Amino acid sequence: MPPQYIKPYVKRGKNDAIDAEAICEAMSRPGMRFVAIKSAESQASLTMLGVRDLLVKQRTMLINAMRGHAAEFGITAPKGPQQIPELLRRLATGEDAPALAREMIGMLAGQFEAVNAKLKAIEARLVAWHRQDQTSQCLATIPGIGPIGSVSFALKVTDPRSFRSGRHFAAWTGITPRENATGGTPRPGRISR
Repeated sequence: MPPQYIKPYVKRGKNDAIDAEAICEAMSRPGMRFVAIKSAESQASLTMLGVRDLLVKQRTMLINAMRGHAAEFGITAPKGPQQIPELLRRLATGEDAPALAREMIGMLAGQFEAVNAKLKAIEARLVAWHRQDQTSQCLATIPGIGPIGSVSFALKVTDPRSFRSGRHFAAWTGITPRENATGGTPRPGRISR
């Protein structure tokens, strides 16, 4: 059960006995919804997505650091990972940056290459997983959903039939309209994500 469903049944301060009592009370309710249990294999596959997200964040941090340090010496480059080789080439040939700065940015470039190699390996494994999974292949036929997105959906949603409608699924993923209610009249706004 999600912990936020148990919170209303906690009567007073938090300790193990009170938490256990609240869980038992929540379990006895007929309308209570439970979290679907994932297999160990699908949970292990989900770690690939988590590690990929972390590596993408680290790559972005390294790109921003290299661009920022190079900009201090007047060497600029557009955003994006595909622009980094050009930035490093200009940095290596330019005499505007001192040797120490070039060396430090070179260390960041080495880390960038290592993170990129790990990302490519993980993405190759995700694409291989996508090719062998029927649900993921079916989801990839939807316009705008690629192999990584379809693998992510197939791994995170174990049983799509547990949602009563598309609206419930959208709320579960966090795609909900912004609420703009006044005087008791709800006016759903744009989708916030």
